[in-house]
Amino acid sequence: MNILFISGSRNKEGQTARALKAICRGAESAGAVTETIFLPLMRIKLCQQCDSDGWGKCRSEGYCILEDDFEGILKKIQAASFVVLATPVYFGDISERMRAFLDRYRRVNFPKLMKGIAGESKPAVCLCYAGGSGNGTGSCMASLERAVQGCGFDVVDLIPLRRQNLEAKIVALEIEGKWLSTKPTSGPPWHPPETEEK
Repeated sequence: MNILFISGSRNKEGQTARALKAICRGAESAGAVTETIFLPLMRIKLCQQCDSDGWGKCRSEGYCILEDDFEGILKKIQAASFVVLATPVYFGDISERMRAFLDRYRRVNFPKLMKGIAGESKPAVCLCYAGGSGNGTGSCMASLERAVQGCGFDVVDLIPLRRQNLEAKIVALEIEGKWLSTKPTSGPPWHPPETEEK
């Protein structure tokens, strides 16, 4: 079991990193192998919308022509059993580096989504940490969930954290890590029950 942690924070000793380390401890205690990537420390260019119609090779062939660290991160996601995406909250939203990464990721994954390759959905957890007042946690969580689902991930949990409750949630985060080692999924797509005709 390999779990890839992707952080939208550059601070390896900050509070978002502290939350990730707690999940890592739990996952590793259950036998998982973990790796953490800090997106602001990587070279991730902004999407260039290469063609005149705003698309490019991402839409037609499922890859990005920009040369940076993006392709290496994609390979790590493909090799992982599970992905945890974590971001600090800025202006009630996800970090700029997380946004840049997810914007490009959804484009290269678009051809698979259009072909309905649902079986390739990677299970993921979304985590947001807000310092200060903590008031932007909810809006950030909604933004991250929407972006990650738009990339084709199978979101199995959402973890909103704020400065005021992080200490109380550290133990729960370790338990979350152990749970991730079971490779949870959201299950098959939900369909409304068929109704009997009268």
